Order: sequence, then C-alpha cells, then structure tokens
Amino acid sequence: METAENFPEECGYVLKLLGDVYKNDAVAKKRGIEGAVRLHFHQERSGPLMQNLHAWMQAQFAERKVEPNSSLGEAIRYMLKHWKALTLFLRKAGAPLDNNLVERALKRAIQHRKNSLFYKTDQGARVGDLYMGLIHTCELNGVDPFDYLTRLQENAKPVRSRPRQWLPWNHPRDPARPPPG
Repeated sequence: METAENFPEECGYVLKLLGDVYKNDAVAKKRGIEGAVRLHFHQERSGPLMQNLHAWMQAQFAERKVEPNSSLGEAIRYMLKHWKALTLFLRKAGAPLDNNLVERALKRAIQHRKNSLFYKTDQGARVGDLYMGLIHTCELNGVDPFDYLTRLQENAKPVRSRPRQWLPWNHPRDPARPPPG
C-alpha cells in the first residue's frame, strides 16, 4: 500500500504491463488455448511486455531513478530476484501466471492449524486433518465436499474394496462448482 501511495506512476506502469499479461491469459482461456499453443501465444504477446518490464526495472536502478532501500526499490529487487520463476509461463507449457492457488491452500492450512488448537485429543486432530485434506481436494477438483463425503458413507463397502475409484478426482463434478484455475 505504501509503495502505491508513494510511487503511483511507477506502480501504475507495472500494473498496466502485468494487467496486459493477465488479459492475454484471459484471451487464451476464452479461446480454449492450452499447452504448447498457449506457451507460444504468451511468448508472442506477453514476452515483449515482460521484457519491457524487466528492462524498466533494471533502468530504475541503473539510472538512479529509485533508491534501492525504498519500498519501490525493495519491490523491484524482489521481482528481479524471482524473475526466473515469475516468467516460467514463458518457458514451460501449462505453467500458471501466478501461484495464487498454492497461496490459498497455504492460508487454509494455516487457518486449520490455528483451529486445531481446540481439538481435545490427538486422534481428533488427525481426523480433522484428514477431513480438511479431503474437503480441500474436493474443492480443487470441482466436487461438492458434502456430497462426496455423504457418498463415501453411503457406499462404505465398495469404498473399502476399491478405494482408488472413490478418490475425489474420480467423483462426478458438480456443474455449479467448476475447478479453480
């Protein structure tokens, strides 16, 4: 927040370029472009944008337009330090633009860890961990967790005999709950 308030033009420039990259990705998704075709699409359309951003960030330091220890300088240093990971989508087919999915999963795990303090027994905590893992896996696969867990209970015998067939990603998807991404 401080960076945006203190450096509105610079932040606006960065956000505009990154916004255009995300627009390109939205176009690719809308057209159903995936895999190697999506990679080529981003290399052609987003590659130059990312090259411009990289050159701009380096110029901020080279031309002494920003202090390295300012909030903008720290943000630029962070991006430059992680540039290879930030641009993986330009080198590897199927690589996402960001890791928001992972960050949401980590937040969920942290919240569960806080809630686990209130379990009365270690066994209760283990059961809670199991259910949280199942619920999150269901959500990642576009499956209604309540429906999935209910079906497991209703079909306990077949679940025990063929557990792999009853994993969340093999469960029918809920059309109102598409997988994220």
